[in-house]
Amino acid sequence: MKKSYGVNELRRMYLQFFESKGHLAMKSFSLVPHNDNSLLLINAGMAPLKPYFTGQEIPPRRRVTTCQKCVRTGDIENVGKTARHLTFFEMLGNFSFGDYFKHEAIAWSWEFLTQVLGLEEDRLYPSIYGEDEEAFDIWTKEIGVPADRITRFYRDPETGECDNFWEHGAGPCGPCSEIYYDRGEKYGCGSPDCKVGCDCDRFMEVWNNVFTQFEGDGKGGYTELAQKNIDTGMGLERLAVVMQDVDSVFDIDTMKAIRDSVCAMSGKKYQVDALDDVSIRLITDHIRSSTFMVSDGIMPSNEGRGYVLRRLIRRAARHGRMLGIDGLFLARLSETVINESKDGYPELEEKKDFIFKVLTQEEEKFNKTIDQGLAILNDMQDEMSKNGSKVLSGENTFKLYDTYGFPVDLTAEILEEKGFSYDEAGFKACMDEQREKARKARKTTNYMGADVTVYESIDPSITTEFVGYDKLTAKSEISVLTTESEIVEALSDGEIGTVIVKETPFYATMGGQQGDKGIIKTASGEFKVEDTVKLLGGKVGHIGKMICGMIKTGDQAELMVDEKLRSQTCKNHSATHLLQKALRIVLGTHVEQAGSYQDNERTRFDFSHFQAMTADEIARVEQIVNDEIAAALPVETAIMSVDEAKKTGAMALFGEKYGEKVRVVSMGDFSKEFCGGTHVKNTSEITAFKIISESGVAAGVRRIEALTGDNVFAYYKHMEEELNTAAKTVKATPANLVERLEHLMAEMKALQSENESLKSKAAKDALGDVMDQVTEVKGVKLLAASVDGVDMNGLRELGDQLKEKLGEGVVVLASANEGKVNLIAMATDGAMKQGAHAGNLIKAIAAKVGGGGGGRPNMAQAGGKNPAGIPDAIAEAKNALEGMLK
Repeated sequence: MKKSYGVNELRRMYLQFFESKGHLAMKSFSLVPHNDNSLLLINAGMAPLKPYFTGQEIPPRRRVTTCQKCVRTGDIENVGKTARHLTFFEMLGNFSFGDYFKHEAIAWSWEFLTQVLGLEEDRLYPSIYGEDEEAFDIWTKEIGVPADRITRFYRDPETGECDNFWEHGAGPCGPCSEIYYDRGEKYGCGSPDCKVGCDCDRFMEVWNNVFTQFEGDGKGGYTELAQKNIDTGMGLERLAVVMQDVDSVFDIDTMKAIRDSVCAMSGKKYQVDALDDVSIRLITDHIRSSTFMVSDGIMPSNEGRGYVLRRLIRRAARHGRMLGIDGLFLARLSETVINESKDGYPELEEKKDFIFKVLTQEEEKFNKTIDQGLAILNDMQDEMSKNGSKVLSGENTFKLYDTYGFPVDLTAEILEEKGFSYDEAGFKACMDEQREKARKARKTTNYMGADVTVYESIDPSITTEFVGYDKLTAKSEISVLTTESEIVEALSDGEIGTVIVKETPFYATMGGQQGDKGIIKTASGEFKVEDTVKLLGGKVGHIGKMICGMIKTGDQAELMVDEKLRSQTCKNHSATHLLQKALRIVLGTHVEQAGSYQDNERTRFDFSHFQAMTADEIARVEQIVNDEIAAALPVETAIMSVDEAKKTGAMALFGEKYGEKVRVVSMGDFSKEFCGGTHVKNTSEITAFKIISESGVAAGVRRIEALTGDNVFAYYKHMEEELNTAAKTVKATPANLVERLEHLMAEMKALQSENESLKSKAAKDALGDVMDQVTEVKGVKLLAASVDGVDMNGLRELGDQLKEKLGEGVVVLASANEGKVNLIAMATDGAMKQGAHAGNLIKAIAAKVGGGGGGRPNMAQAGGKNPAGIPDAIAEAKNALEGMLK
């Protein structure tokens, strides 16, 4: 008998059921795809498992089950308008990588739905691909479903497409078998033909078995796969709708809790006003999506997945205003999301403070610009109405996007509410430069979205064991050799390539730590390792160049890491752990690592913080790190489960996916972190630590660059040399350099003052007695004159003196200085009352000297590049003034 189960309960039941069938229950992967350039965000349960399906990586077990976080943005404009569409959702899945196939997949889907969940058999309707007789026989003969309850879906004769045959271009593909649940006539369309496949809400698809059994050529040709796979998908929210017998996904327990919080904040009731309902549903969906995206390390930005997040946050913030919610509310609403979902995703609780900060900061940013932006958009709409236009120009759409932070879909949404649209082509034209840059940066990918490299062709069973934590040399057999484009049996003198061995002491670039460099030797050749990288499937690639001789696959090789470079890199890496803890002490526990880089020269650490650090904060952090270096803390490592590690207080890397066992690095009682990198054995080996810069790199992300060990001494040595050079330049010693500089500055100030006085006197002398050049224009005195070799500051000072001497009137001065022209105009209060305007006067005469400028009614200035035009400019001043006087 069907019972009403909550979302969190259903998730647990599904994973436990497939664990009982021999599946490994894996935690949800991050929403950020890894090694997959085809996806902006994970959008399906199988997406993170692609390497297992393609054979690029060997799965941890041939049977796997997951509940995967997913975000789909294709229908974002419909979210809220309907009760069906979601941006964020959870996908339940069970997967077989060459293990079981149709018989087990179909039987288990039926068993779970009918025996575990208690759904009525006579309300479940399977569908199959029309030509899949094997699936039909399993459903009818093994499961016992009557043939008339099974729906066959065939290919469209014109397009060749079929909902029940999964394929995307060339590659693995196969038929599907779905299971629909009959929710009853009250959800139907009333048509006598209402059945499985109808667009109404009566028959809801709850399960989809994908049988990957063919290799398609993309042109309609199919060959049977030797290894057949199962990819099952079931939307958790849809399943909850069925089990809780509610109208839509917005009525299931976890979503209703968020929806109720929106209503409580706004004072609105759900299903009273249709427009309010759109906003309530949109906010419910978007805050859920945003909370999960931020928890996986995605930050709001103007490109890529960061732009998706920004769109969601800003749409939610705007609809909150439309509902009448006062002040900032998204972080408060996010707390409901976290409380409802932390059962399945405990990282939400762990990252709670960070999530709140990001949401609050983005909402504050939007609030600062939205009123101004909405006012501008309203003006644009008014102008469109006057002109009888219904389409906002691409330039104005781009202005709203670029200047006021309006995502283009938000502009489109606001326009649509009043029956307008925007010039999409024009907007895209304005974005062309950015899009072109993005296109150039995009890498070549295969059909599964991974970078196309020579490494894809390597046997996935080949792996490399890292043995370099405690030693810098090792002997091992060469497994694979490649050039930049193909797998080869040998590399010879001068060739560039990659060496893969069974065991290596070389650390591969990971977690920000740069890979080791060094030498690989065999009896017949020597290879210089210039970089070490982590490859798919647990392989380590040593990239470099043959120095001499030849090396071959199967050769025994001696691998030697550059000891000095490793040591310096270790110092920088260990110092980064101390730095992170020091930052959390000084700035607060919201500090999380947002990226890092360590090589033999420096450490770079990006962290979450929302304002520039003060000089005092930087000094305190630096002092704490140096104190812990001086304390000579032992650096120890331990391997333990993730749960054990977290119980010890060890910090995990933000957004990182960990296996069952993790390596924890402790530095005394001061620092404890998850880390797979290499480190010093005692903090005293770091010797010294110096922060050389602190800067912002993105919204809410700061960056510190620092030095350790010998690099600190080299830095101070360079500073000392600079100090000695500076002292020598001003004929001083380092000890009295400040005193000498203060004396020179005082001398310079006195000389500048004297120079200004002399220039002023020279300008007066050059001008002579100009009062006899004063004329009257409509009763207003005008003094228009030229003087040579006076800069703009001198000209302004001279103008002030002449204006005072004139009493009431207008002064216009021009000067040729170093091949250019300086112009000023000044007007007294009395002259301005009669219509004089210095800014307009300058505009009128500046063209005569090949320039332009303007200013206020009482004072204006301009520059020009044609000294020969000065007499004409002086003459034009009278005409221009005459035209503006009353």
